[in-house]
Amino acid sequence: MIHIEGISKRFGKRQAVDNISFAVEAGEIFGLLGHNGAGKSTTFGVILGLLHADAGKVHVGGHDVATHRSLALNRVGAIYEAPAFYDYLSGWTNLRFLVSLSGGATDERMQEVVALVGLSKRIHDPVKFYSHGMRQRLALAQALLPNPKLILLDEPSEGLDPSGIQEMRELIRSLRDAHGLTVIFSSHLLHEVEQLCDRIAILEQGRLVYCGRWQETAEATPHWRVVAAQPSIVNRVAAQHSASPLPDGTWRLAPEADPAAFLAALVDAGAGVTEFFRIRASLEDFYMEKSKS
Repeated sequence: MIHIEGISKRFGKRQAVDNISFAVEAGEIFGLLGHNGAGKSTTFGVILGLLHADAGKVHVGGHDVATHRSLALNRVGAIYEAPAFYDYLSGWTNLRFLVSLSGGATDERMQEVVALVGLSKRIHDPVKFYSHGMRQRLALAQALLPNPKLILLDEPSEGLDPSGIQEMRELIRSLRDAHGLTVIFSSHLLHEVEQLCDRIAILEQGRLVYCGRWQETAEATPHWRVVAAQPSIVNRVAAQHSASPLPDGTWRLAPEADPAAFLAALVDAGAGVTEFFRIRASLEDFYMEKSKS
């Protein structure tokens, strides 16, 4: 659905993105992660043709965004940076105006999308009376009106309360599961990304430091927590079983290590083991490790 090949973009002396490449497959939810200034919004801007890359190419649906933008973005919807509306107009009138800029939509299509994002009861109220969460839903509605196959969401849950975050998460999941859309979104909320995304890309100072299925990568080097009466014995046995200590008190086993053999050796050596269990990796831990590497 999206193929990014070696794009770079500089603003004055600042290198916003630096030779990044990745692909987003049709039908997946893909997360773009990184701290403020890592290059997420710049990458979105280049994908949408709003920014011109200094080098590299972006293809959407097989079309080059730089040379065939209308074809590439024909079935693409987006929330890019902070959505803006006319506060004195109703949500419906705002949508009617915005969709007129991209070819229009029938009343039936507008009603369908408004219902999908949960705004049917308030769509004719002035936007100035909308909560932040309602504004985010309205922004999502305008992105969905062209009936896209691909949707890009720049921080869709930013500023939402816990219930709003949960509702947005369910909406994003339904876009893929019930409506067949491909979704790429950026977020600082790693817990949300962990629950939603099939794959992720991590940007650090404009460079791509990871792209893939983070769970599979993390599980390749499992962590185990060992609590024992004789820590010195644990240290000695661990060294013999390719287990290295981590600052949080867990142990990282090499891919070839056998945890059952490690535990048996601890027991035989008289370590006095009282707890031995696997620590499931979190996206937060994985992200922090990759962004510092």
